[in-house]
Amino acid sequence: MTHIVADFREMIAEQIQYRELLYQMTKRDLLLRYKQTVMGFAWAIFMPLVNTVVFSVIFTRVAPLDTGVPYPLFAYCGLCTWNFFASSLRFATNSLTSNPNLVSKVYFPREIFPLATTLVSFVDFLISAVVLLGLMIYYGVMPTSALLFLPLIVVVHFAFTLAMALLLSMSNLFFRDVKYLFEVVLTVWMFVTSVLYPLDSVTGTTGLIMRLNPMTPIIDGYRSVLLFGRAPGIEFVASASVAFVLLAAVWLLFHRAEFAFAENI
Repeated sequence: MTHIVADFREMIAEQIQYRELLYQMTKRDLLLRYKQTVMGFAWAIFMPLVNTVVFSVIFTRVAPLDTGVPYPLFAYCGLCTWNFFASSLRFATNSLTSNPNLVSKVYFPREIFPLATTLVSFVDFLISAVVLLGLMIYYGVMPTSALLFLPLIVVVHFAFTLAMALLLSMSNLFFRDVKYLFEVVLTVWMFVTSVLYPLDSVTGTTGLIMRLNPMTPIIDGYRSVLLFGRAPGIEFVASASVAFVLLAAVWLLFHRAEFAFAENI
């Protein structure tokens, strides 16, 4: 136990020491992501909007759903929050293998790579959230005092995303098949999360998987405080516990495995 506490102290101290490097790498990745693109940061808004339009046609005309709020608002909220998670993991998976010289020749905490990609995707998330605010105003959905829970939901969302980012970046370094398998898993994961349809509309095995999925209470938490004006459900507490325990465990594992990164790059 003493060794674990000492490791966490060292890890936190390193993050503080190299905070300027984290800032510069986040800034670099943010600029590179939209370099030489015509739309620039508008891409952070474009894809969630397109998907919202497509699924709105499906779930309002072909197979109507009772979501409690206008479906475009329900769908965009889910897609906006899911895209932060998915985008972070896509870029984080290759964050170590795409920087071989830095990983093998320069010392600094390697978790800066997946952390930087997660922060870049978080910037996209904040940009796309502006459209969500616009949709709320358009449909006359005003926030209530439940909005006080929003910072907690964002922290839990970020913690779970970072935990998965650290795990995938490290796994892909040792097993290069991970980046190919991950795309398949991510697609399936989206459809067993309440991104496009409410949890109550799904039954059977899929419904059970959705209830056990840590991302479902997180996305429903956003909808609860923003769209329905109520506090997150008890399921969110379980997701928060999973997020923080997983982040602590994976971060420690990542830190202890760093010595082998250079020889596997």
